[in-house]
Amino acid sequence: MQDIVAALVSFFLIQPLQAEMAETLATMRAPSAVVAQVAACAQEAAPAVARRAMADPLWAAGTVVSVWIGQAQPEALLVEVVPGCAPAVTAARPFLRGDEV
Repeated sequence: MQDIVAALVSFFLIQPLQAEMAETLATMRAPSAVVAQVAACAQEAAPAVARRAMADPLWAAGTVVSVWIGQAQPEALLVEVVPGCAPAVTAARPFLRGDEV
């Protein structure tokens, strides 16, 4: 059962999050160091998100819906689940928002 939940969380939350952030960072021509930091954090967050989803399925469902409809920012999920990702997300935020850098 845990493998199924982990696969579903990966498919519906982690992979879209990584793809969206990678595409946005590439489009905004973010420095490769920033892209690498965010990618590493997303990889680190995957097992933590899966554990949290298995422990709290309502959180998982709500988070998936919030991210999919744009109510929650994907990078906020990284910081929520892996607080150590805050520096990488902070460095990437201007590129993710499309701000001038």
